[in-house]
Amino acid sequence: MAQISAKLVKELREKSGAGMMDCKKALSESDGDMTKAMEWLRQKGISSAGKKQGRVAAEGLVDSYIHTGGRIGVIVEVNCETDFVARNDKFKELVRNIAMQIAACPNVEYVKTDDIPEEIVAKEKEIEMGRDDLAGKPDNIKEKIVQGRIDKRLKEMSLLEQPYIKDQSTTVAELVTNSVATLGENIQVRRFHRLVLGEGIEQE
Repeated sequence: MAQISAKLVKELREKSGAGMMDCKKALSESDGDMTKAMEWLRQKGISSAGKKQGRVAAEGLVDSYIHTGGRIGVIVEVNCETDFVARNDKFKELVRNIAMQIAACPNVEYVKTDDIPEEIVAKEKEIEMGRDDLAGKPDNIKEKIVQGRIDKRLKEMSLLEQPYIKDQSTTVAELVTNSVATLGENIQVRRFHRLVLGEGIEQE
């Protein structure tokens, strides 16, 4: 039997939307062949998360999480397709975990990088282009360095790009995708708000 690497399992997870254990089993059953593993998942009805992502999700939950000591509060809306799934304990657990994730991520301001306004991206570029360590570098090199830094910064601001606090080997996006595969419905994090005690108040 072929040795199944964690990288191969992760690649199959991203392609199929199936859970980690299902992907590992599929690759084991297919001797590490990605195409055969995808077919195995399809036969078992597991690889369907991708198709579900385009369906309308208008049900779901609005949940709140107050961090220990009452200094950080989060309110989040996560959508699914039916009220049936919205009442499911696994969906409720997902929403709670996402709220806890937001509480733990002070730099996160948007659900995904596509939500970040163009003026914010332009401002980040302006800041990076003016950094002292880029002085004297050719424009094409400078552009590449700046783009790399901007991409990194935008990911830091995006909830779905964050490593999941309970399992750093996966991202919040993968957590949601796995839940799509498990619960059989399109699931979308729609919006959130993070409150920090005293934020914005000028203290003497």
